[in-house]
Amino acid sequence: MEIKDRILLGAEELFFKYGIKSITMDDIAKHLAISKKTIYHYFDDKNAVVETLMKEKLKEDECEFKEIQKESENVVVEVFNLMKHMSAMFSKINPNIFYDLQKYHPAAWKMFLAFKEDCMSKMVEKAIAKGIKDKLVRDDVNPKIMAKLRIEEVVMGMNPDIFPPDKFKIGEVQVALLEHFLHGICTIKGHKLINKYKEITEEE
Repeated sequence: MEIKDRILLGAEELFFKYGIKSITMDDIAKHLAISKKTIYHYFDDKNAVVETLMKEKLKEDECEFKEIQKESENVVVEVFNLMKHMSAMFSKINPNIFYDLQKYHPAAWKMFLAFKEDCMSKMVEKAIAKGIKDKLVRDDVNPKIMAKLRIEEVVMGMNPDIFPPDKFKIGEVQVALLEHFLHGICTIKGHKLINKYKEITEEE
């Protein structure tokens, strides 16, 4: 692994565990047993580390979301696969990360918001449209509006003012919102499939 990639991986481990604000360049250097000078050779400051890491993580997420969409035979299966992915992802993340990004790293947060609009929203819209075609989603549902609602739910679930981290687990919040959304847009046929996949998930 190249040194730059090691730095990003080390920073990610610390940010995910402790949040971003509390971690310094010294902490990253100590964690990786390298000099701070080596880190500064690749990154101007901590903000540059955060922004580069955000770009890399969003690329990974886009690939994973597209793979889930490709491998899922219908919108219900896709949502359940996304729920599993999100549960695993959020269980590793310190909830303060999202607050730290918004307050101290606005450029990185802007990247996330752009990704939300350009990638996530379009994918959800496509999944809903396919669900309508397969008669799993109600035909009176507007895919564009519902896609925007779903994405705003994701952001709302990260808001510490609405869901304080000491009272709510971010992974559980995201899964609950996602499941609630799915129940709201599906037909009776879709609900039967939801119940089927819930049983499969619980058995696992």
